[in-house]
Amino acid sequence: MSKHKVSYQFLTPQSFLERSVAAFHQKDAIVYRSSRWTYAQFAARVNQLANALKNWGLQKGDRIAFLCPNIPPMLEAHFGVPLAGGVLVAINIRLAAKDICYILNNCGARLVFVDTELSHLVASVRDELESVEEIINIVDSQIEAKGEKLPGTDYETFLTTGSSDPISSSLTDENEPISINYTSGTSGQPKGVVYTHRGAYLNALGEALELGMNNNSIYLWTLPMFHCNGWCFTWGVIAVGGTHICMRKFFPNTVVSLIMDEGVTHFCGSPTILIALANDRAIKKLQLSHPLRVATAGAPPSPTIIQTMEELGIDITHVYGLTETYGPHSVCEWQAPWDDLPMAERAKLKARQGVP
Repeated sequence: MSKHKVSYQFLTPQSFLERSVAAFHQKDAIVYRSSRWTYAQFAARVNQLANALKNWGLQKGDRIAFLCPNIPPMLEAHFGVPLAGGVLVAINIRLAAKDICYILNNCGARLVFVDTELSHLVASVRDELESVEEIINIVDSQIEAKGEKLPGTDYETFLTTGSSDPISSSLTDENEPISINYTSGTSGQPKGVVYTHRGAYLNALGEALELGMNNNSIYLWTLPMFHCNGWCFTWGVIAVGGTHICMRKFFPNTVVSLIMDEGVTHFCGSPTILIALANDRAIKKLQLSHPLRVATAGAPPSPTIIQTMEELGIDITHVYGLTETYGPHSVCEWQAPWDDLPMAERAKLKARQGVP
């Protein structure tokens, strides 16, 4: 079928924010510690970032790297970088400096945004960076400053160089890259996996649909955003008009408090996260007054940990995927007849990896 302009629209996550800011203008889009940003405020900052990047000299297809934890600038990057025509490279903050250096050189990043707590990882290899022209320091004002700033401007100052006015997308093909995600390098050097606008759009909607998300959903960031772009939930939560709850580091007591205080309805993570929660004394404080659905992947969850979570009132969904599949690609689809089975039997069924 030919792509007639009258009926054909590119599939891109950019459209998620356009719709949600129109539908949920004053609704909370992001919550981080004591700060909240409405959809209108989030969109304005995304536009600022995109305009600042273009004013800096970004050319279409340029790789823009971010090395920071699950804080608002990382979410802004997922929309602002592609809106400006760039390709986002969200780097695993747990990698060694030599691997980070390899990734920056391999992808040809021109600009890298670095959280000051992680600045030592870049400082130690700065002389080896082949393509990086400038470093932008992300200073988290919500915590006591840690680490030292590298030579270069601050993120908030960089944003002021761009207007908050809407910017026209430079996208000419939905199969253009939106991001590059690197594997962890367990069998050699990290390998870059290119995600397209179309692929990110489809997987983000698929993830949101599978977990039953809507505009009342409150999503807690226990999963690293650098991991397959947070399994595409960086875009998926915005697609449904939900709320992101950012969390810089995983602490069980913080998770429990946020679940109850913010009414968290969804989060994702490896079985290690679930085990850490189950074994922490803070879990005894958990009093659920609302549904909580959790997707787990990254390693096979045992029936024991699934049963433990279910006994707390947490609905576990077991998924499986790869960096190459935009994150989770198969799911253990629950069947209604299984509802009447004993808890232990249900846990065994949920431990299976499921179907595409």
